[in-house]
Amino acid sequence: MQSKNYIFDARPDLPFQITAKRYWFEDAPYSADAYTLVFAHAAGFCKEQWETVIDGIFKLLRQSEDMNGDGSPTRFKIREMWTIDAPNHGAAAILNEQVLQWGYDNVFSWETYGRAIHTFLSGHGSRTESYFRGHNIIGIGHSLGAIAVMLSTTFQPSIPYKSIHIFEPSMFGQQWGVEIQDFFLHFALKRRDIWLSSEEAFNVMRNRPAWQNWDERILKLFVRHGLRTLPTLDYPDKTIGVTLSCNKKQEAAVYRDHTSRVVAYNLLRHLIKKIPTHITFGAIPERCPAASRHDILHNASGGIEHFSSVSEIEGAGHLVVHTHPDSVVEVIWKALHKDHIDISKVNKCHFKVKL
Repeated sequence: MQSKNYIFDARPDLPFQITAKRYWFEDAPYSADAYTLVFAHAAGFCKEQWETVIDGIFKLLRQSEDMNGDGSPTRFKIREMWTIDAPNHGAAAILNEQVLQWGYDNVFSWETYGRAIHTFLSGHGSRTESYFRGHNIIGIGHSLGAIAVMLSTTFQPSIPYKSIHIFEPSMFGQQWGVEIQDFFLHFALKRRDIWLSSEEAFNVMRNRPAWQNWDERILKLFVRHGLRTLPTLDYPDKTIGVTLSCNKKQEAAVYRDHTSRVVAYNLLRHLIKKIPTHITFGAIPERCPAASRHDILHNASGGIEHFSSVSEIEGAGHLVVHTHPDSVVEVIWKALHKDHIDISKVNKCHFKVKL
């Protein structure tokens, strides 16, 4: 698997630089109907934490045996995969550090992440023809990233998603939203954010309750890509050690945005009728009450039958991508297979009409 980092200057369409990473097989044959998968991360994390899932998907592609479980060969193809940082997370947070100091340090809208995804995929800011024109794009997001993918559909020109897949989307009905967001806000503000080295950070994290259940591969990716060396503009007097790329102030600013999740909640019933949508939860409700999940599936959606698929991963909670990446791979793989079958049916119907 090959990979390459990109910096996309979205100014003046968006006052940020966007960091993205492309993954592909050098010898993969070109196919006009192949999928391009685009991943968005959860709050407080970074784009590289999808790499364990991406590696798992590529491994399935490389296997010659049927992995669909129904005796049929895998007929869909994947052209490439991309991950995109939120403008105040990961490598993007370092590039945008100066801009983020003023105006974004109290509230950072989730919609801004959605707009960054849209700007990147539509080619805005580059003043050139979009690289993604003609790609069969599938949007995949976790928590904040799930909402960002959803909100990226609200800008023009529209991104022609073939489908989207949302994992543990952070949208809640009115009776739960503020309480849940306040919990995460409190956690962000009190978390430790300075370590003497990356090695110390890894050893401390893997023994703390908040990270103990993480897949070790994901934790290593977070330490490698989600931390930065000191000093920073927020810690100008700290010259030794590492700190969070998405600092506590910026993560807290994300949780103070109560509007974007409401927009996504009200958008859902309309979105899933326009774009095939898969939704996946961890089986353990954790901070998202079971009643809230039921509300999303049956009320906000306009009916559970409107989803392309609904999945639940046993033993997982809200951070399902971090704790159960192999199960996430299986769910995405099955969804891709279903998308391919559904799209093939539509194409056949269109062909009959033309006759």
